[in-house]
Amino acid sequence: MKKLIINADDYGLHEFINQGIMEGAMHGCISSTSIMPVAAAFEHAVNLLNTNENSVGVGVHLTLVAASPILEPKKISTLVDAEGNFASAYPAFIKKYICGTVRLAEIYQEFYAQIAKVKSTGIPITHLDSHQHLHVLPGMIVVVIALAKEFKIKAIRIPAEDYLFFHEFSFGRYIGKCGLSFLAQIARKKLKKANIVSPDYFWGMMAGGNMNEATLAKIISQLPNGVNEIMVHPGHNTGELRKLFDWQYHWDQELSALTDKNLLKSLRHNKIELVSFGALANE
Repeated sequence: MKKLIINADDYGLHEFINQGIMEGAMHGCISSTSIMPVAAAFEHAVNLLNTNENSVGVGVHLTLVAASPILEPKKISTLVDAEGNFASAYPAFIKKYICGTVRLAEIYQEFYAQIAKVKSTGIPITHLDSHQHLHVLPGMIVVVIALAKEFKIKAIRIPAEDYLFFHEFSFGRYIGKCGLSFLAQIARKKLKKANIVSPDYFWGMMAGGNMNEATLAKIISQLPNGVNEIMVHPGHNTGELRKLFDWQYHWDQELSALTDKNLLKSLRHNKIELVSFGALANE
């Protein structure tokens, strides 16, 4: 039997992204999203969830880069710069992390505050994942598992995409995907020991920010039996979003693909059940 989680990342990052994700949940095939507690449009994201009836699952998109923390900078000094902000991008953070200048205790405290902020809204938390997938780093995954147990969260994303899956091949992205998948598989073993669940298969790294109709159809056509997760990044007004974020994502294109009627028909025809992480955790 094939089950599929289509998870939209970065919920709360911007109102255009929030609106796109909610449209994809209401009128398309988005079954799950990950909310960013430290993002500027967090409250807008929460209000959209409260004013729209849908069954989308909501996880916490734990964040340590390209944002400001919830806690006071002096309490987490190894995570922030002189202005009190996180590193601007993941390479800078990983460099500090590898050099041993980041305290895991501070990561625990900040992540605790982020999860608690989401929990305080009353939103049921279905899972944990992270911005730029930093949660699978050795050592950090232990922290995230401990927090999942403390908050009774039963599922964590494992971003281990098949090494042989390609999309508009980019050597740099492929090397990054392989490294991420390697770390994610190690993290999966730790999850199993801790009795925390995750999807069996993950898709969306190679096509990150460029998940069009053809790529979605390609992935869906080759889904193996079990639980699959496809990571997506939909939104509205790509032109305006690109003025704020330099990722060269195709937010509108992804939303169009996710609301395409042919995609919904394909899922039904192939007897693929759309679920959230919540359903996975309840099995």
